[in-house]
Amino acid sequence: GLADVIQERAGRIEMDSLFLDEGFGTLDEETLNRAMSVLEEIRENRMVGIISHVAELKRTIPCQIKVRKGMKGSRLELVGVS
Repeated sequence: GLADVIQERAGRIEMDSLFLDEGFGTLDEETLNRAMSVLEEIRENRMVGIISHVAELKRTIPCQIKVRKGMKGSRLELVGVS
C-alpha cells in the first residue's frame, strides 16, 4: 500500500503514523471514496492523520481534532475522541 511504498523509499524506517495535508480538495467523489478506503485499510496498522477542509471528510471521519481560531489564539475541539 501507500504507506509501505513510502516506508520502502525511506530506507525501511518503521512508520507507525501517516499524515496527509490537504490532499483531497481536487478529487472527484469516486476517487475520494477510493482514497478513504485505502486509508481505512492503512489505519488498521498505523495512525492516520488527515488535515483537510473537505466537507465530506468532516462528515465521514468519526474521530477529529478541530482547530478553532479565536481572539486570544487557537483552541482545540475533540470530536468522537474518548
